Amino acid sequence: MLQIHRVHAFDDNYIWVVADDENAWVVDPGDAAPVIAFLESHALTLQGILLTHWHGDHQGGVLDLCSRFAGIEVIGSHQPLKGPSKPVSEGDIIRVLGANFEVIEVPGHTLDHVAYTSVSDQFQQPVAFTGDTLFAAGCGRLFEGSAENMFSSLHKINQLPANTEIYCAHEYTLANLNFAVVAEPDNQETHKRRQQVSEMRAQGAATVPTTLELERLTNPFLRATTVAQLAERRLQKDQF
Repeated sequence: MLQIHRVHAFDDNYIWVVADDENAWVVDPGDAAPVIAFLESHALTLQGILLTHWHGDHQGGVLDLCSRFAGIEVIGSHQPLKGPSKPVSEGDIIRVLGANFEVIEVPGHTLDHVAYTSVSDQFQQPVAFTGDTLFAAGCGRLFEGSAENMFSSLHKINQLPANTEIYCAHEYTLANLNFAVVAEPDNQETHKRRQQVSEMRAQGAATVPTTLELERLTNPFLRATTVAQLAERRLQKDQF
């Protein structure tokens, strides 16, 4: 079985490390230093990197990692990325330590954004690395894409199995839930989740990964039924 480890970076970034007993792949290494420290402390050799999009806090550590681990694979979008990266498209399959990951194109936050999903029996349940598209109780800002893009992208992710573990790239959950209870004031599941997350954060606990099932109950962007509703909620969240 493969394990997924959380590595903290900057103020609120999560870098994910997929590992067996000897080797590892890393997802969105915005900073190389904490990744290197983690790999050394666990005696792991880096074999590859998955990039969800071009923003610096997701690929800033790539060159340092490539210089330390010669010959590693760097997989990313069709946007020119560091590495050099191998571009992937919708439906492509990436082999990671014996597990197959399928690429989903999920523009909205950026136009080049991709997610990596797996239903491999190498994991206890399905997993998805969603970068800055789907957050716990939120979605990414529309820096390049449109509300139509984001609505379509969230719909794609929503087609995954309900028990899919969602590994997003930031600890934004409490702030997202503070907005979610305003967006859907009658949603008792959201109020309950905000209380739970508030207690977790007070104790310094991480709230990611989440599950698609929980997001279907409490995420106002995933729950938006029209493009117009998602656009309105995204604008309100930007000003919240």
